[in-house]
Amino acid sequence: MLSLALLQRPIYKGRETEQEDPMSLRINDVAPDFTAETTQGTIRFHDWIGDGWAVMFSHPKDFTPVCTTELGTMAGYAPEFAKRNVKIIGISVDPVESHHRWKEDIKVATGHSVDYPLIADKNLEVAKLYDMLPASAGDTSEGRTPADNQTVRSVFVVGPDKKIKLTLSYPMTTGRNFAEILRAIDSIQLTAKHQVATPADWKQGEDVIITAAVSNDDATKRFGSYETILPYLRKTKQPTA
Repeated sequence: MLSLALLQRPIYKGRETEQEDPMSLRINDVAPDFTAETTQGTIRFHDWIGDGWAVMFSHPKDFTPVCTTELGTMAGYAPEFAKRNVKIIGISVDPVESHHRWKEDIKVATGHSVDYPLIADKNLEVAKLYDMLPASAGDTSEGRTPADNQTVRSVFVVGPDKKIKLTLSYPMTTGRNFAEILRAIDSIQLTAKHQVATPADWKQGEDVIITAAVSNDDATKRFGSYETILPYLRKTKQPTA
C-alpha cells in the first residue's frame, strides 16, 4: 500500500512555504516526500535518498515498447550513476506484481537486469503529488491505458538537500536519452561545488564558464589562467579539486 508522507494534513508541503493546493514543481523546490511500495519493499523517499543524489523517472505503463527499452537502458547505465553517488528509482501506476513480471521482458529485450526499485503507484498518489497527473484522474490505476497516463513520463533529479535540481518530461513516442541525464548531473554536481557554469553541449573535462559573481582577481586566484571571450563570458579549465 502507498501512503503520502503528508497524510495527516491536506496542506501541500512540496515547497518550503506551505500552499493550500499542489502546483507545478520547479527547480529548487523541495521534492515532496512520500512512502511507497516498491519492488524492493516499502520506502520513505527522503530516507531512501539519504545523503546522496537520486533520479526518479516515471513511465505510463508496464509492458509498453518504448518504456521497455528505457528501463533496460537505465539499468545498463546504473554503474555510471552509482559512480556519481546517484540512486535510481522508477515509477508507474502499475502494481508491484506487474513490475516483477515485466522485468523479465526487459532483460530479454535489452540484455540488462533491472536491479533498481520500481514504485507501484497504483492509487496515483505520487503521480499527482509530482504533478504528472491531475487531481481529477481518480484514485486507481484500474482500467487506465498508456494514453490515460501519457503525462507520467518525467525525470526528477534530486540532490542531497532533497531539492529538485532538474526536471524533464518526454512524449510517449520519444525514448529518453540517459546519457544526457548523466551529462546534466555531471554539470549540476560540478557547479554546486565550484563557482562555474557549463556551456552548451559541455562534457566532462571540457572548459567551463566562470560565473559573474567571481571577480577577475578572484578568478586568477581560484583558477589560474582563464580566457576572456566577452566581458561577461570567461572560460577556464574544468576544476578538478
